[in-house]
This record gives sequence, C-alpha cells and structure tokens, in this order.
Amino acid sequence: MNIGQLLYAFVLWIVPITALGQQLVAPVPQRGSIHGTVTDFQNAVIPGATVTVDGPASSEHRTVTTDGIGSFELKDLDPVSYRIAVSAKGFADWTSPAVVLKPGQALAMTDIKLKISVVETTVAALTVEQIATQQVKAEEKQRVLGIIPNFYVAYDKNTVPLTPKLKYELALRAATDVVSIAGDVVLAGINQAADRPHYQEGAEGFGQRFGAAYAGSFSNILLGGAVMPSLLHQDPRYFYQGTGTGRSRARHAILSPFICKGDNGRWQFNYSGISGSLMSASLANIYYPPRDRGPGLVFGNTLINFGAEVANDLIQEFILRKFTTNAPKQN
Repeated sequence: MNIGQLLYAFVLWIVPITALGQQLVAPVPQRGSIHGTVTDFQNAVIPGATVTVDGPASSEHRTVTTDGIGSFELKDLDPVSYRIAVSAKGFADWTSPAVVLKPGQALAMTDIKLKISVVETTVAALTVEQIATQQVKAEEKQRVLGIIPNFYVAYDKNTVPLTPKLKYELALRAATDVVSIAGDVVLAGINQAADRPHYQEGAEGFGQRFGAAYAGSFSNILLGGAVMPSLLHQDPRYFYQGTGTGRSRARHAILSPFICKGDNGRWQFNYSGISGSLMSASLANIYYPPRDRGPGLVFGNTLINFGAEVANDLIQEFILRKFTTNAPKQN
C-alpha cells in the first residue's frame, strides 16, 4: 500500500471519529426561568394567584401560586415560546402575548396587573309587605322545645309592621294550632276537677268546659291579636329586647302588655291589647253558666289574662329564646 492509499485510509477513518466527537461535545441549550409579581392596578400585591405557563409541548405546562407578597418563579424551563396566564378570585383573568425564553434567561414579567372583575347582579327590591310576610312565616315556625307555638315573639331587630291581613293570618294560625287546642283540653280538665265554671258534671260538662276554654282563647287571640290591632294600627307581638341590664329587660317585659309598638314604629299605649282582652272576657257572659256571669267575670278574666301575659313576657325575655327552635340567631 503506497503513501497515497495510506493517507486516503486515514482520512476515511479520522473524519467520522472527529464528527462523532464534535457531536458528543456539542453544548446542550441552557434552561431558563420566569419570575414576576402579580398586582392590581393600584399596585397592591395579590397573594394566592394562580400562574400558568404553556409551551408548545404538553410537557411544558407548569403552574405555580403566588406567595404572600404576590411573587412567583418557575424554574428549569425549556428555551421556547410561552404564554403566561394568571387568575385570582375577584379579578379578571390575565393572559400574556407569546414570550420567547432564551437559553439561560431569567425572564422577569413586570407588567402583570389584574383588573377587578365586574360581576353582574340583579337586586330584587322587596316591598314592606313582602318582608313582613317573610318574617311572619319565620315566626310561625318558632316553637318552644319544638312543640309549643311561640308565634307572637319578634326576635328580629329589623321587624317591619304587619298588614291587617297578616295580623289575621297570624291570629288564626295561633288559634287553630293543634298544640294550642290541646292546651284548652288540659285547661278544661283542670276546670272539671275544680268544678269551674259551674257546668254539669260528666262528659257533657267536660265538653262544655272545653268549649268555654277554647272560645275564650280563640276570642282573645282574634280580638286582641287581629281585630283591634288592625283597627288601631298597633302590633300585637312581643318585641324581644335581649340586651341591656336585667332591670331594663324586666321592665320591658312587664310593661309590654300595656305598651306596644304602633304600625308607625313608635311605642304607644296598648289600646288594642287591653280592649281586646276586655271584649273577649265580656263575650264569656254569653256562654258561661248564669251563676258565673257578671262584671266580676269580665274583670276577673281580664286581670288573669294580663297577669298571665306579664309572666309569659318575663319568661320570653329571660328563658324561652334558648329553648325556641327556629328562632333567629342573636346579633
């Protein structure tokens, strides 16, 4: 083999090796990073924002959350073109144009400012009557221990006046409640044992006493809770105070049978409650036995009614709220 052939063989051997060596030692493109701070247009930082970068390949999708000062950093990114998206609660989404990350570059995003999102809302204005209806429906669910009706107590500080229609509806709801009727049955049993009023003995007498008890409670609720309050524009409910000294709360409860809230929102003398109670007691002269009738029956029953109401209002103010289901939470 002559020198020329040797040189030719050397070239054929060394050139591929050199090319391979060059391929092996060729530098790999350096990876880069993207960092920045998310703020609003008042330059207040937005922590907890979600920052997403998307490259051409699915493997180039990355997500991070801004820290307490609104900053973020995404490292070890391929040097390709990215789009950056930012979202945060209460703000409109933000998306960047395509940005090209160069090899080894630490790209700073300095223009991420989020706008407050515009939320379209529809406000339905309720009339006073609609609000009052909602409040009465809520009051009709109030029961002591989930059993005994407690409809005539207004716990809401923003209670609105009742319309005449609602006064009648509330009165009929209370007067026809099965638990209220059961209370009249118990009262009839007590009166049967005490032989008061002086009806006859036996089952027929018990029926008469139950009828008298129910007629008394029904007429008292209807006249004192609907008829007279509608005519005189007064509210028949007990307005729970719940705050202040024990003395002021006790005074409020004791005076409630005599001082009521008018439909105009002002406190005034309780003409409707007092007149309703007197009228109900007067009607008892129609169905009570002759020997029990007279002025004593009227004023005696009226005093009993007011005494019971004072006791009830004191218990309402200091005890019953905690045992009343569906009572609104106290502010």
